[in-house]
Amino acid sequence: MRQTAARLLVVAVATLASLALAGPASAHVGGGAAGSDFDGRVTSVSPDLPGVTVRVLQFGDDLELVNRSGTEAAVPGYEDEPYLRIGPDGVWRNARSPATYINLDRYGRVTLPANVDPRAEPEWVQLSTEPHYVWHDHRTHWMTQGLLPPAVAADPGRSHTVFEWTVPLRYGDTSAKVTGVLTWTPPPSPWLVWPLYAALALLAAAAGVLARTARPLGALLLAGAAAALWHAGATPVPAVSVSSHTGAILAALLPALTAVVVAGIGFRAARRGRGAMTGLFAVVLGWLLLVQGLPDVDVLWSANVLSNGPQEAGRVAVALLLALGAGFVVGGIAAVRRFREVDVPERAAPPASSSAVT
Repeated sequence: MRQTAARLLVVAVATLASLALAGPASAHVGGGAAGSDFDGRVTSVSPDLPGVTVRVLQFGDDLELVNRSGTEAAVPGYEDEPYLRIGPDGVWRNARSPATYINLDRYGRVTLPANVDPRAEPEWVQLSTEPHYVWHDHRTHWMTQGLLPPAVAADPGRSHTVFEWTVPLRYGDTSAKVTGVLTWTPPPSPWLVWPLYAALALLAAAAGVLARTARPLGALLLAGAAAALWHAGATPVPAVSVSSHTGAILAALLPALTAVVVAGIGFRAARRGRGAMTGLFAVVLGWLLLVQGLPDVDVLWSANVLSNGPQEAGRVAVALLLALGAGFVVGGIAAVRRFREVDVPERAAPPASSSAVT
């Protein structure tokens, strides 16, 4: 077992190093929710503004405007007062705009400073030298905490359009507007999906607790590694101010590739009949999968999934990470105990002492 323990120590150190380098990388880059029953999207920017892109982030909670043109884009506040300027010389925000402070809280529950006056001369404060900005805009999301929209509350079994929204813009001397829509979709039925999640976890645990050999557990390790790779590859496009999409995927791939290495060694150990070693690597892989899946646990009970691929595939990947991860920890510990004696070569019996027959 000394060789097995040494290998496990190397894997554990590599795992911790990988996770430390990866930092907070997860499917929801930026730390927001990974799942929601609400979903917001931009339907148009009119007229077309060359070099300007606008998109919704976090299911309607945030707006991102990127202005690569040489013309400044201005966003008015809720009382049509000057609020934001985004252009070649960076981002500027009016300290006297009520929106500057109202947007700090998701539900606008703030006390405005005494100097706030939407009719006063703007007091511009530079926030960035880059031509892009993400801000929380109350025009794009549902504002009542703990209460569903009336149409949804009346018929929660169907999808609904909550409202269509508009955010005005000023592009140089041109008036423009961003239009979008906020929708609500019923979440998956817990009576349908939760038994499947439980079955996956029990399957992984049973592979270590009940199987006669370590091969079923080794095969499941590969399934867990595949889920980790898909989860990393489907990392959504983050805000430009946070990271590039390539950088976000590379950060997410660090723990996923570690999971692949651990799964590969565990699978090879299972094929060679090294059950205890397979169990040890199953425990390590289980923790790796849980670390990757837990930040996105809300996708299991949400209708919409933050993913750069098919939403159902993203939900399945997270379900595999969590269910197999929990099952591997239990099944791996059981496998170590059950197969430990098999992996240890039997010591040769000492030769029987013979006495001279007289």
